[in-house]
Amino acid sequence: MLYSKQSNLLICIFLLLSACKNVDKGKNLMVDESENKYYQEPYRPQFHFSPKKMWMNDPNGMVYHKGVYHLFYQYYPEDIVWGPMHWGHATSKDLVQWEHKPIALYPDENGLIFSGSAVVDFANTSGFGTLDNPALVAIFTYHLMEGEKAGRTDFQTQGIAYSLDNGDTWTKFEENPVIGNNGIKDFRDPKVFWDDINHAWVMSLVAGDHLQLWSSNDLKKWTKLSEFGKKQGAHGGVWECPDLFKLKVEGADEEKWVLLISINPGAPNGGSGTQYFIGDFDGAKFTTKQTREKWIDWGTDNYAGVTYNVLPKDFYGDTYSNDPEQDRIFIGWMSNWAYARETPTKKWRSAMTVPRKLTLKKIGTEYELINYPVSNLNNIIHSEYKETIQIPADSIQSVPFKNYNQSQVKFRTTTKGFELVFKNDVDDELLLTMNSEKETFVLDRRTSGKIDFHEDFASGVQTMPMNNLGQAEFEVRILMDASSIEVFINEGQYVMTAQVFPNKAFNMLDIENNASGTIILNDFEISKVASIWQDVGNTPN
Repeated sequence: MLYSKQSNLLICIFLLLSACKNVDKGKNLMVDESENKYYQEPYRPQFHFSPKKMWMNDPNGMVYHKGVYHLFYQYYPEDIVWGPMHWGHATSKDLVQWEHKPIALYPDENGLIFSGSAVVDFANTSGFGTLDNPALVAIFTYHLMEGEKAGRTDFQTQGIAYSLDNGDTWTKFEENPVIGNNGIKDFRDPKVFWDDINHAWVMSLVAGDHLQLWSSNDLKKWTKLSEFGKKQGAHGGVWECPDLFKLKVEGADEEKWVLLISINPGAPNGGSGTQYFIGDFDGAKFTTKQTREKWIDWGTDNYAGVTYNVLPKDFYGDTYSNDPEQDRIFIGWMSNWAYARETPTKKWRSAMTVPRKLTLKKIGTEYELINYPVSNLNNIIHSEYKETIQIPADSIQSVPFKNYNQSQVKFRTTTKGFELVFKNDVDDELLLTMNSEKETFVLDRRTSGKIDFHEDFASGVQTMPMNNLGQAEFEVRILMDASSIEVFINEGQYVMTAQVFPNKAFNMLDIENNASGTIILNDFEISKVASIWQDVGNTPN
């Protein structure tokens, strides 16, 4: 009996220890091992970045250094709803395949770690590194919850941290915060860049309903330069996530400055969105002659997007074949604060847009900010069907495909009167309509599948004006993943991004001709997009 009791006790201890290995540390809930297959869950994106588990929002600290693209992001490691913010971390060599890294920044006595940016301190202005081994420096917002709960207005300040091993480990500056707060409730999201004309660091920082610009010689001591935006642009909500950068106007001997500002709420189709301004920057002030609102994406699910910081031209020489050189690459959070906390996923929540290259074109009299998928994405896109399609007036052509929810659909046309309906055999439908008379493009997800998790998710259609498209042939490119769709018209002149949650994968596309004559879709092509997560493994970070 003694042996039996000891054996039973050992077995109980073993079972208890085994169970503890399967406990989610944040919620202390048992996890079913049979469901512990990451990146195979319902609605899990297959070619967009998403965290292995738990909550993610804004992209942060996007910087390229020594052959590595860093993506940091707002992360709560203990639940799939927003909570105390950390900086999650992932890296890539091509902006397509991603490797999960350990959490980079944790909350401390100064507060939670909110959004911000990162730079390579190539001239060692901070003294954190050397000229041979320049530091990566992260600049971020501290959010002191105790101060907010106490009713104070100075609970957001700016801090910095540095890494000498290309982002693997981080040390916070012992004199944080580097910018205090004199009583501005929403004072956050620093985006820093090197001004190569004035040889200084410049920080874009939002302050409630406007932008502030700051300057520093060493990333530690900052001086306020100017303000912008109290009377410009959309003001339906708080300004967030600024990004100021210079772009050459394609086909012209001209450069302009672009300012991105995210706003929540107040987007054209409800909730969160990102507007942009085209103007000039003189080293201290940003100015613009722009009189109407411009949006980088008219869909409901592209928010808080910022761009990768670029180094001085030819800084790396020919050392790294994946050097972005002077390309301006954008990634946005593929969600909307109106319903982000309630989307129907269980193990993780949220994804990022595909990385997009930003360019600036003057089309007619308008400067247009173009955003289009980076070319490396083509490496995982494999054509399976291609032909030119002609559809008579008032007719429909159906094109079956096994899984449109991991595909690319692309064609070129001059027609502006058609409807694309993605369908499945349980009567879910996602409608895309180009209306030639109204010069609009409409995305309707009201019958697209799961929509009842929040009243704002499918409360209306999403409309994008296209009154500067012109008469020439244009491209329509659609990227659809397990729970998202991204539509690029005229190679990124007009863009819509939206989440969708069909009950089954779409396997049929109806193309309806709404024009008065036959429409021609040249080089109509359907491609499968490969998963980027085949080797992800089943053990959480």
